[in-house]
Amino acid sequence: MLEQFYSLDQAVGIAIELQSDDSAAFNVCEVYVNKRLLNLGKKRAGLSDIAVLKKEFPQQPYCALNICGKGVLHKQLPKIDHIDKTNFSQILPNANMGDFYIQQFNTDTLSFISVIRKQQADKWLQILTEQGYRPLMLSLGPFAANNIENQLNLYEDQLVFDGHVIQRDDSHNWLSYHYDMHQRTSYPLKIAGENIDERLILPYAAAFQLVLSSKLVPIKAAVSALDEVFNGVINDRKLKVKAVAALCVFFILLFFNFILFSWLTKANNQMMDKVSRTTANSSELKTIETEANQKESLVKQLGWDGSVNKSLLVDQLAALLPSEVKWRELTINKLDWSASKIQKKLVFLDRQIRVTGESDKIIPVNEWLARVKSLKWVKSVQFDSYLFNTEQNTGQFIVVINY
Repeated sequence: MLEQFYSLDQAVGIAIELQSDDSAAFNVCEVYVNKRLLNLGKKRAGLSDIAVLKKEFPQQPYCALNICGKGVLHKQLPKIDHIDKTNFSQILPNANMGDFYIQQFNTDTLSFISVIRKQQADKWLQILTEQGYRPLMLSLGPFAANNIENQLNLYEDQLVFDGHVIQRDDSHNWLSYHYDMHQRTSYPLKIAGENIDERLILPYAAAFQLVLSSKLVPIKAAVSALDEVFNGVINDRKLKVKAVAALCVFFILLFFNFILFSWLTKANNQMMDKVSRTTANSSELKTIETEANQKESLVKQLGWDGSVNKSLLVDQLAALLPSEVKWRELTINKLDWSASKIQKKLVFLDRQIRVTGESDKIIPVNEWLARVKSLKWVKSVQFDSYLFNTEQNTGQFIVVINY
């Protein structure tokens, strides 16, 4: 079920045709998966500069490289199962097998072997890496096209595109291959009904087998470094897909657990409510009400006047204080001694702030009182007294603020 998400969903195929004068031509084709269907993306043929390639395809991290032309040798042999040092001499006598990347493409009766020097291939792999691409697969020659033959509008056994000439039998097995730079297809080639430049067959085939590597056998050179990177990319995708799947399952279970818990909690609350209503009686309610009234009365006797933030009130009064005025004492809801003696219980001056302070002149005090009156919570301001102390050479005042 999750395997469909393991494969790459986007890649670019880059076919490099090495010319006899050591120049190179780049043919590039992008493919991407949308709604489980493979689609052709951006395509460019005949690019002559790697800088132009990077400009045209700036954000394509994963790529499949195809190399053909100068330096790539193809050999057709009777079918062999595996290339090793004992039969490599049939391909390149007196050559060191370790110096080459080898690609093997088998039909029912033949083996098409392609080789390229590691130094030459590594050079182009390094160039692409430096340009920000991540090469994951290397193919040589036209043989990767075997994986897309059934997508082409072929009308004859011979397959010709961009100088590559392939002879096939009635079962579409490859019989022979040769390259003739003057050979071109005799009719427009199409993939899924869309016209495609014959120079783009190889880059499309390279990208196609990279994206669908889990569903077909890629025709590619054996490059252990690329295989290691490719497996690492696929394993990372597997890990992420499995992590997301596990997370989704966890959240689904958590959601159903929340629904069940909410339902049980609601049912329990309803049952508890019924029990509470059944067991409650009027005497208990009266007792509670009486206790509440007694506690409220006691709190009021102790001078509590509601949930007023008194520190905030003091801060606002202090913020309006001129620099010439100094506080000496501030009391809130001060005990009213005379009333307490008469009533023989504690009586407080409810919702009253009493400020005692000093100021050389009365004008700053009046200025401060005018500012205090502008506060919304202030009901009244009373200048209780102002006396000039000749010994301390300053005036002493008392202000009463009701809120």
